[in-house]
Amino acid sequence: MNWAERLVSNPLGVFAALVLAAWLEAFGDSFFQIGLHRSSGMARVSAFAAGVALLTLYGTLVNSSRWDFGRLLGVYVPIFFVMAQILSKVRFGQWPSPPVCVGGALIVSGALVIAFWRG
Repeated sequence: MNWAERLVSNPLGVFAALVLAAWLEAFGDSFFQIGLHRSSGMARVSAFAAGVALLTLYGTLVNSSRWDFGRLLGVYVPIFFVMAQILSKVRFGQWPSPPVCVGGALIVSGALVIAFWRG
């Protein structure tokens, strides 16, 4: 059993892995935002390098275990959505608009159905 399979052997471990993956993905994406729109020269190169490194870690974490990919993404997407909104506020000072909040509530509701519906 590899490190990722040990981590996700219990529900709390799965949640922790998904939160970490969401943070890595959103934070990595934010470096591309900075590289594309908010920097130049070596700062741009550094932002892209940081983005590549974090997105590589994200991809490794998510794909190191033998999770059911469809169900995984159904639960992961809302965690990523929430993490992205937090990072948007912290890194860029942007609050989510009302349509984003309503859409996000629908995303989270869907994830709850995927996570807890047994049938």
